[in-house]
Amino acid sequence: MNIHDVLRGGHRKRKRLGRGPGSGTGKTCGKGQKGQKSRSGVSIHPLFEGGRMPLYRRIPKRGFSNAPFKREYTPINLYRLKDFKEGETVSEQTLHERGIISGTDTRVKLLGKGDVSTALKVDVSAVSETARDKICAQGGKIVERGTS
Repeated sequence: MNIHDVLRGGHRKRKRLGRGPGSGTGKTCGKGQKGQKSRSGVSIHPLFEGGRMPLYRRIPKRGFSNAPFKREYTPINLYRLKDFKEGETVSEQTLHERGIISGTDTRVKLLGKGDVSTALKVDVSAVSETARDKICAQGGKIVERGTS
């Protein structure tokens, strides 16, 4: 057994261009006849559309978008708070420590799906009306920090 038997199929020969008509890639080297792509050193911009007015110049660019200033919240439902004990504080920090949310810098909005069985002190960015009603019905307290 030789090394060339072990490496069978692992090596492809380099395509030799411009070596006569018998090679299959002679004369024009597989680039066809004339044109921009047949020349040496060609590099066409990916958005180039052959000379017509490109799409990014055809679409109107006016107006204002408020998207960069959008406030995003991580929604947490009430049933996720079942592990909290009576009188405990529910905040972004405690939710992160228990692995309910991934980061401490995220804003949390508490939603009303599920029930709360204990009185909790809730200190999050936003609370929905149904969640507020269910927490207050159990004797809990809500400290809403707003949208800071």
